[in-house]
Amino acid sequence: MNQAQDFSGKRVLVTGGTKGMGLAIVKLMLERGARVATTARSPSAELPAEVHFIRADVGTREGAGTVVADLLAAFGGVDILINNVGGSGAPNGGALALTDELWLDALQANLLAAVRLDRALLPSMLATGAGVIIHISSIQRSLPLYESTLAYAAAKAALSNYSKGLANEFGPRGVRINTVAPGFIETTAATAMIARIAEHGGVSQEAALGQLMDSLGGIPIGRPGKPEEVAELVAFLASHRAASIHGSEHVIDGGTIRTV
Repeated sequence: MNQAQDFSGKRVLVTGGTKGMGLAIVKLMLERGARVATTARSPSAELPAEVHFIRADVGTREGAGTVVADLLAAFGGVDILINNVGGSGAPNGGALALTDELWLDALQANLLAAVRLDRALLPSMLATGAGVIIHISSIQRSLPLYESTLAYAAAKAALSNYSKGLANEFGPRGVRINTVAPGFIETTAATAMIARIAEHGGVSQEAALGQLMDSLGGIPIGRPGKPEEVAELVAFLASHRAASIHGSEHVIDGGTIRTV
């Protein structure tokens, strides 16, 4: 099959697909022949007209239910589920600044959103004996930043653990499940985090960017990653070319994590 038609006829759901990595994934899957649906709390003018948009907050039980009902009615199920939604809105200040509410928000957005959608949409994959699920985790699952994103990091660690267990259960039934762990990627969420660091520290955004890169121990390639680079990795893992890649986690971080 030509790479340009990797996903011809495939039904794909990308959560959080209106900006950043999610939007890059949506555009690439569409370009390669898929029928694509995405969900977010608000629409975006950047979203291609061909994409089926579902307005919902998948970080809530009700929002996830809305997405599932709409998607099943429109597509009848999915062949590829890319759980991309996530992020952190926590303030700076370290672990003691994180309230119960902030911890719960992090767990809902970064773990339970994926759990709920997997649970609801796996049956349609199992019915056909085929399917792909990709969870977008983060290198923070093993390199937590305590200043503002500790709850996010802990939730992503849980997502990676959960993904492995899911792969062990459903691989024998034809569903491939993998995780992608990006490092520092140039997204709107990353820009917002840099702005919060700058405001909290009374420094410029350029200085805040430097602080963030230093907190990661530096990035050997000398720059953050790009959303389109993550999208290419996700598309490969979802394609027939990755047919024997299952139950694994793929880091894309410019060499940030230096251990084997």
